[in-house]
Amino acid sequence: MSYALHSSCKKSLSVATVPQSSHHRHHHLRPLRHFNNSPRLFSLSSSGSSRYSSHSSTFPTNITQSWASPRSPRRPLTKKKILQSTGYNSSVSSYTLTTASPARYSSALAYPPRRPSALSLTAPPNRPLPRPTQHQAMNGADDFSAKRKRSSAAAPTSADADTRPAKHLKPELSTSTDGAPPNGTICDYETEEDASRLHAIGSTSADSPEWQATIENVVKSVVSIHFCQTCSFDTELSMSSQATGFVVDAERGYILTNRHVVCSGPFWGYVIFDNHEECDVRPVYRDPVHDFGFLQFDPKKIRYMKLTELKLQPAAARVGSEIRVVGNDAGEKLSILSGVISRLDRNAPEYGEGYSDFNTNYIQAAAAASGGSSGSPVVNIDGHAIALQAGGRADGAATDYFLPLDRPRRALECIQRGAFVTRGTIQTQWILKPFDECRRLGLTPEWEAAVRRTTPSETSMLVAEIILPEGPGDGKLQEGDVLLQVNGSLLTQFIRLDDILDSSVGGSVKLLVQRGGQNVEVECGVGDLHAITPDRFVSVAGGTFHDLSYQQARLYAIATRGVYVCEAAGSFKLENTLSGWLIDSIDKQPTRNLDEFVEVMRNIPDRSRVVVSYRHIRDLHTRGTSIVYIDRHWHPKMRLAVRNDDTGLWDFSDLADPIPAPAPVPRKADFIQLDGVKQPAAAEIVRSFVRVTCTMPLKIDGYPQSKKTGFGLVLDAERGLVLVSRAIVPYDLCDINITVADSVIVAAKVIFLHPLQNYAIIQYDSKLVQAPVKSAKLSTECIKQGQETIFVGFNQNFRIVVSKTTVTDITTVSIPANASAPRYRAINLDAITVDTGLSGQCTNGVLIGEDGVIQALWLNYLGERTASSHKDVEYHLGFATPSLLPVTNKITQGIIPKLRILNMESYVVHMSQARIMGVSEEWIQRVTETNRSRHQLFMVRKVDVPPPSFNPPPGTEPLQEGDIILTLDGQLITRVSELDIMYDKEILDALIVRNGQELRIQVPTVPTEDLETDRAVVFCGAVLQKPHHAVRQQISKLHSEVYVSARSRGSPSYQYGLAPTNFVTAVNGISTPNLDTFVKEVSKIPDNTYFRLRAVTFDNVPWVVTMKKNDHYFPMSEYIKDPSTPSGWRTVSHDKHKHKDGIAPDSSNLNPDAMDEGLEDVSDIEPDE
Repeated sequence: MSYALHSSCKKSLSVATVPQSSHHRHHHLRPLRHFNNSPRLFSLSSSGSSRYSSHSSTFPTNITQSWASPRSPRRPLTKKKILQSTGYNSSVSSYTLTTASPARYSSALAYPPRRPSALSLTAPPNRPLPRPTQHQAMNGADDFSAKRKRSSAAAPTSADADTRPAKHLKPELSTSTDGAPPNGTICDYETEEDASRLHAIGSTSADSPEWQATIENVVKSVVSIHFCQTCSFDTELSMSSQATGFVVDAERGYILTNRHVVCSGPFWGYVIFDNHEECDVRPVYRDPVHDFGFLQFDPKKIRYMKLTELKLQPAAARVGSEIRVVGNDAGEKLSILSGVISRLDRNAPEYGEGYSDFNTNYIQAAAAASGGSSGSPVVNIDGHAIALQAGGRADGAATDYFLPLDRPRRALECIQRGAFVTRGTIQTQWILKPFDECRRLGLTPEWEAAVRRTTPSETSMLVAEIILPEGPGDGKLQEGDVLLQVNGSLLTQFIRLDDILDSSVGGSVKLLVQRGGQNVEVECGVGDLHAITPDRFVSVAGGTFHDLSYQQARLYAIATRGVYVCEAAGSFKLENTLSGWLIDSIDKQPTRNLDEFVEVMRNIPDRSRVVVSYRHIRDLHTRGTSIVYIDRHWHPKMRLAVRNDDTGLWDFSDLADPIPAPAPVPRKADFIQLDGVKQPAAAEIVRSFVRVTCTMPLKIDGYPQSKKTGFGLVLDAERGLVLVSRAIVPYDLCDINITVADSVIVAAKVIFLHPLQNYAIIQYDSKLVQAPVKSAKLSTECIKQGQETIFVGFNQNFRIVVSKTTVTDITTVSIPANASAPRYRAINLDAITVDTGLSGQCTNGVLIGEDGVIQALWLNYLGERTASSHKDVEYHLGFATPSLLPVTNKITQGIIPKLRILNMESYVVHMSQARIMGVSEEWIQRVTETNRSRHQLFMVRKVDVPPPSFNPPPGTEPLQEGDIILTLDGQLITRVSELDIMYDKEILDALIVRNGQELRIQVPTVPTEDLETDRAVVFCGAVLQKPHHAVRQQISKLHSEVYVSARSRGSPSYQYGLAPTNFVTAVNGISTPNLDTFVKEVSKIPDNTYFRLRAVTFDNVPWVVTMKKNDHYFPMSEYIKDPSTPSGWRTVSHDKHKHKDGIAPDSSNLNPDAMDEGLEDVSDIEPDE
């Protein structure tokens, strides 16, 4: 019996549960954000079944699965973000579980909780702060539906069956987090009693003629905004999404929307008007603190409707006013929601980590807005905009929060005059507290009486909440100070405070506060708020850096200085978190700001290893130290990006060319001694192991991770040959570093990748290693069931463990195919299991005899991604050494084998099944006599699609699905190892049973030279390649040789829905059967121009996507295999549109951690070496 390994096999898996963080509390938030364009219409079922489950009635007892373990945050999360497009990919960690965890949360998901409350933004200012995985999903659907490979988990539930969209709008799966609840509480300064102040209005009022006339005029000014932030910056991750805005100056083309829509980082997008005219927009202003910003379009581009604008009337907002929220609610382009204003003096909602508004009051009403309504105008019956939609509760309550328009109106007037929008600060956060709380803080009756007499309507005063260290208020103000006067005038409102500070930049203000009943007068200098808001970033060695922002400093009450890692990728992927690090020093040199950081980095050569000292913004008490491998060959350019408010773009410049890598020098080392180990053979085998770290600069072949670490076995110490699992080294577009004896680090390269059996052979320069490395001796005899052996493996801490054990089973298994995106997997495999718990803890190792001869390898096998947990399953199995010898013997002789294979996947049939399928009694008797331990034959389950270049020899006939193989070249085939005769033969004489009849046919074998990827094209953020071997194993027909393997978040491919597993068959109506024709056709397309792509999904559904080219942020480039280069690959840029400084963007400066390679987005986290 062959077994299909899949994640629903619960009973036989090793028990080890991933602990959940104590900080993970259930949210009761509803997602209110700008809407993401990837549809999330269907919920996942609680348990995903594999398509191979019919072949898995029993299961080896110690085959294990490994999932990524969520790393508990250092303190509770403090906000909710809902943005599918910013999720990062997670990898398999070393934890093992025994069951496939059911999908605990199947709705639109949020970030893990931080502090108790129930608030959410209507559109996400993404939080970049570290978390185990960063999956975000929008709660609705969009016109741009990504077409992906269909998975069984994607099937709608019965409740969804009636709402299933047409095939050209195929839904995607809901994304999931790493165990963090999808809903959560968020802290806020307001109490839960606020929810009782909500009012609902009747439907009859909404139908009044006055409101109908008003809405008819308002909708002409409202636009749907489709936008992307191209890379992570400050509080926001790269993303693609939708929101709302409205025209406030029809003559100049100004649109008001939220600050978290305009984005703090690089932005590109367009708007759609009510009559469905489309126009590009560019940012002209985003406020450093308050949640508003302005976009601009060219009014001349709107030809079929008369542009109208909404007047900003902040004074018209009054308690009890009936309002309408007109916007792109739930991604529906135009929705009209009604409500009544219930409060004008609410503190700004605190969304938690990342961006939050502060130092302003908010307006509260009941409107029940949802994702996509960010930036919607809140209008009264006169048709005036009286507030700006920003956020709302997510616990089911209809409460929404609106930004007053006083400061947006002032900023608009400045922009219209061509004046700079000054913004002043004393780096102090104030909040409104009612008089009863102020009294407890020391407000005297005399001052309370004076305030009530002067402003009878006021019920609260401003109280200092956070004073930033080293800011103008540091040492002068204290938390809890009650503000009385500014420059001698009584002040209780945020608007007046903003007016004074904005007009005093570079000057000073005098503040009178009451502290514990005592009057305290202080004078504070007023700083420039724009100066402490980053408007530039540097990308180097795969990471992205900028000066610490006021937003982040305010959240943690720290000084606004330091180098902040907004994208911890490439060389700077520190401690498995994706952002939030403050770099204190590099190479023992301080980096107090971005300029110092650049000066240090420009002098570090490529491939150097330097010491980096850092702290996390959540835990500044703990200083981390890591050794970082500087990559300036895959990421050669050190780029500076500076925001240009005149053009709306970020201008790139090259700061420094890479310094060539220093020549490696030989190093001495010695291996550890295993104290107390009773088996001498186990103590000696230590000298045959090396640690292997593989880093991938680009996601190809469906591989989900960007870095993987494990152990390899030295086959030939003199030649530097090492065997390693293909779950660690999946392809040769990578950097490989080998650590010998935990001391000497040397580079290695791939020299052989086995197409079927899950191993790669890599080679390092043995002359650089002066250590007693020992070549492993492989057994020529197959290990047997019940045989005693010694298990030697490496656990999650990279420590060697030893146990004497017994072989429990040797079973023909089939690693399941990944349903969401094909990727390499081992097939036609005899797997060994052993009777020790260490086998589930160790990803790599060996089984050895008492004589030290290796009987089997212990390897990790990358499996499927589960529908319930969205984690990648990893299997740990033994692989007998005799199956290696046909390949390894040639390689150790200096011959790289060019294997030929039968392009099929098989599985076992027992004699009872074989008899029913037409195998004669004579053959059944021969099988039982030939293989007494396993009475089995092999049936063809799936025939691979051969490479397009393959032409079978005349007179040959391929195998077909359902064929039972009896003999190949006269040899009875009852073991997987007997299929190895295919490696060296172009044609095999096969005796098969087909449809109950014995047939003798000549079967062609397929060469493997073309199976591995040798070229990748990056276009509009999509990674395109020829269909790799795993694709041809799972599909029945290749639609073209242009296959989408991955895509970057925030890119045109993500925005317009060109998804992984799609095939591109034509560009603007011209056929593109291969990459050459594709590159030729897309090179003709001008920048910022729409074009048509005809695509076909993995499930053979044709569709057409229109996409706009963006050469500024996403120039086309290629990775081409070239053995003459040091890395084995070279990059080619097709960017013809240089920037004004004459320097094109670094086309190879891509972040694989911000790429989506499959149906579900999971974070890519791997332990550091």
